[in-house]
Amino acid sequence: MKMNWGKGIVIGMVCFMLFIIVMVVAMFSQPADDYDKQYYEKGLAYDKDYKRAQQVIKDKAQPVIEFKGAEALIHFRTPVKGQVTFARPSDRNMDEKYDLDVDSENTAHIPLTRLKTGQWQLTFEWTANNNQYLYKKEVYLP
Repeated sequence: MKMNWGKGIVIGMVCFMLFIIVMVVAMFSQPADDYDKQYYEKGLAYDKDYKRAQQVIKDKAQPVIEFKGAEALIHFRTPVKGQVTFARPSDRNMDEKYDLDVDSENTAHIPLTRLKTGQWQLTFEWTANNNQYLYKKEVYLP
């Protein structure tokens, strides 16, 4: 079968337009950019966060994290008031915040029943002895 130039150009243009349409549909079906929409405010507060993180090192106040069954035991050196955030790097919708209510042994009990197995970023923010602290740690939940 003999094909002339006109049919070849039309077929080529149709294939190119289909390619472009497929790429546009694929681009719009991707999730939205996962950037931090409050980067400016966090940039302004960086010095405050840095000082709180340095206070943890200075006072040797890093919490000890232990996993027992369906809960996380977080041991502190002194009584604390604050919160811990469990952030899932792969899915922001799974993030959870818990208050740090410590018992007489300065241990907070965090239930893990609502959290899935995998990689988590923990952010501890607490106050103790009139000092503010910030501590971050990556963990793998079994």
